[in-house]
Amino acid sequence: MLLSDSLHLVRGKRVGLITNQSGRDRRGRSTIDLLYRAPGVRLTALFGPEHGLRGAAQAGESVSSTTDSATGVPIYSIYGQTNVPTAEMLRDVDVLVYDIQDVGARVYTYEWTMALSADAAGKLGKKFIVLDRPDPIRGDRVEGNILEERFRSFVGQYPVALRYGLTPGELLRYLVGTGQVKADIAVVPMRGWRRSMWWEETGISWVNPSPNLRSLDATALYPGTVFFEGTNTTEGRGTDKPFQLIGAEWLSDAGAIAREMNALALPGVHFDSTSRTIESGFKFGGKTIPMIELSVSDRNALRPVEVGVRLLRAIYVHHRADWQWRPSIERLAGTDELRSAIEQGTVDALLAKWNREAGEFQESSRKFWIY
Repeated sequence: MLLSDSLHLVRGKRVGLITNQSGRDRRGRSTIDLLYRAPGVRLTALFGPEHGLRGAAQAGESVSSTTDSATGVPIYSIYGQTNVPTAEMLRDVDVLVYDIQDVGARVYTYEWTMALSADAAGKLGKKFIVLDRPDPIRGDRVEGNILEERFRSFVGQYPVALRYGLTPGELLRYLVGTGQVKADIAVVPMRGWRRSMWWEETGISWVNPSPNLRSLDATALYPGTVFFEGTNTTEGRGTDKPFQLIGAEWLSDAGAIAREMNALALPGVHFDSTSRTIESGFKFGGKTIPMIELSVSDRNALRPVEVGVRLLRAIYVHHRADWQWRPSIERLAGTDELRSAIEQGTVDALLAKWNREAGEFQESSRKFWIY
């Protein structure tokens, strides 16, 4: 859409591009190459977010600055020593363009790279352009709590719902429109996207948005199973199905817990027990451990946040002596209420409160919808 009817936004400008392996057109051509060759456009800087420009670095791994071998354009890391482009990095940039596939969940770092970079560009009087992309898990579903500002981090920078039901462009319009981000922005909208669409309905080829989100089912479960990162159980990294497998070497009753979860009749999901040998470098690396496998049976009925919360509680109840929280749990949840509810058995009240917050967020963000 940028090249077909919005090229005036970048023509005659020195362009900086924030992108990664997901920045490509319908034919699989890289946004880097397309902008580099676009008439009247000077691509002067590239910016690599978490996992790097090619999406190969693991979660949390620092990304280094270098030069793009194909174009000779400098690549600046904005994940590691700095999470935003600095004034020096933007010295040869007139307009900053963002093109990254999002997953519709607050705990992903890319949308905060977008928001913080827009804010940094705004401070320097430079325009920020979002090349909009689909919310792969539907734009008409909102779930989970609104982040409490005292738990702001790079996995939750602004008070939005956990599954926020917005495209990247809409999210930035919301943040700018509510005065939380100060920036001069433009959104290049998609053509043909509807809020009720799942990813496959777009006809766009799937590219892993990050190394451990390898399917739409994993992405659909992610807003709930991501909580296990904040515990001493594994969320499935180092297996063939990250965020669909939850386990620990002490989870010897995985089968019983799976049956207990199935008895809750949570819509759209089925639980089973299995085992996996975990790759080295991850939790329980090199060990073969019992795991609970989550299979999505009906995406439209699935409520991933509730699934994650209830599975946390079930494992906690069976394994209080083994269970440990990691300091990241409050950042991932955006609150200290989750940990408390799991320990005290008040998850019903917690989920009811979170459902109210989700409804409030959807209503407040509606005026910034593009589609």
